[in-house]
Amino acid sequence: MAEIRERFLADPAPELRGHGLRLRVWDPASEADLEHWLRGRSDSEFRRWNTPLILERDLADARESLTAHLQGVSDGTGVPFCVTDEATGATLGHVSVAVISRPMRSGRVGYWVLPEARGRGVATLALLLAGRWAFTEFGLHRLELDHAVGHEASCRVAERCGYLYEGTARGAMWEAGRYDAFRDCHLHARLATDPEPEPPAPR
Repeated sequence: MAEIRERFLADPAPELRGHGLRLRVWDPASEADLEHWLRGRSDSEFRRWNTPLILERDLADARESLTAHLQGVSDGTGVPFCVTDEATGATLGHVSVAVISRPMRSGRVGYWVLPEARGRGVATLALLLAGRWAFTEFGLHRLELDHAVGHEASCRVAERCGYLYEGTARGAMWEAGRYDAFRDCHLHARLATDPEPEPPAPR
C-alpha cells in the first residue's frame, strides 16, 4: 500500500463493488444523478436529522451542492459515493468518506438512503464497503461517524458496522432547518485495527 501522502482520489476515481452494490463517484453532469441527489437531500426524513449548508430546493441548488461535495475528490479530502444496485444500476443512496486528514490518517463517514430503498440494509452494506476501502486501500487509521441524538436508525447502522459509541458531543449539529440553534450528537468511531463485522445478508 502506498504512503497515504502519495494517494490520490481523482485519478482514477475509486469504484467499489460488493454485497450486491456498486459505489461510484457522483456525476454532476448527469441529470439523473442530480435528480437523485436532490431527492435524497430534500427528503423530509433526511432534513429531520440533517441541515445542509446548501438547502437544495431545485436542480440548480443540487448542482451547486454536489459540486461542493466533489471538491474533496480533487483535493484528496473526501469522496462522495453514489450507491447503486450492482445488478440493475438503480440508485439507492449515498455514502461518503470525507474530512480526510492525511497527517492523522482520519476521516468522517456519512450516508443516506432514498425512501424506496430503505429497510433493505443498504446503508449498512454501503458503509462496510466504503470503510473497507478507506482502511485497506486508502490507508486511513480512524473513521468517525456522528448523528443527531435520537436518530436511532443511524445509530443502528453505526453499531452494525463496528463503529463504537464514544460519547455525546454537545451542540455539535444544527437543529433541523436552522442555522442559529444547535443540538447534541452521538460520536461513534472505528479503527483500522478493529475487527470487521460480518455483513448482513442483503434484503
